[in-house]
This record gives sequence, C-alpha cells and structure tokens, in this order.
Amino acid sequence: MHILSIVIYIIAGLFIVLVVGLLFAYQRERQPGTLLMAVIYGTSAGMAIALTSWVPLVAGFVLAWVIKLMGLEPPSRNGSQN
Repeated sequence: MHILSIVIYIIAGLFIVLVVGLLFAYQRERQPGTLLMAVIYGTSAGMAIALTSWVPLVAGFVLAWVIKLMGLEPPSRNGSQN
C-alpha cells in the first residue's frame, strides 16, 4: 500500500468523523446548511475511499468553503456572524 493511499484513508476518515458531528448538530439545530455540508463531506469521503484518489477530498473541501462563503453555515452559539 502506498503512503498516499494511507493519507487518503486517514483524511477521508476525518471527513467521516466531521460528518457525524455535523449530523448531530443538524439534529439539534435544524439548520439546512449543516445538513448540506454533511452531505458534501460524506460524499467526498466516500468517493475518495472508493476511488483511492485525493481529488474528491479537495473538491469536497472547496465546495464546503463555497457553502460557507454563501452564508449557509449555521450561526455561532452567541448569535453573531462573521
């Protein structure tokens, strides 16, 4: 197994942990942006594992930032947004 494959699996695993956290946050807050970000991260992690390629991880990260820049991220706990 190549070192790049191991790195891809580790980062995809971290994305899956992030998905679990985002789904718990969605269950509590019911913000549609949270669910959308969870779907993006989960899909990119699944594709990276299935294809053993780093491209889906980068694409998922960029898409999540686009969602954040569009203002669909959930507000912070104290109610202020950046």
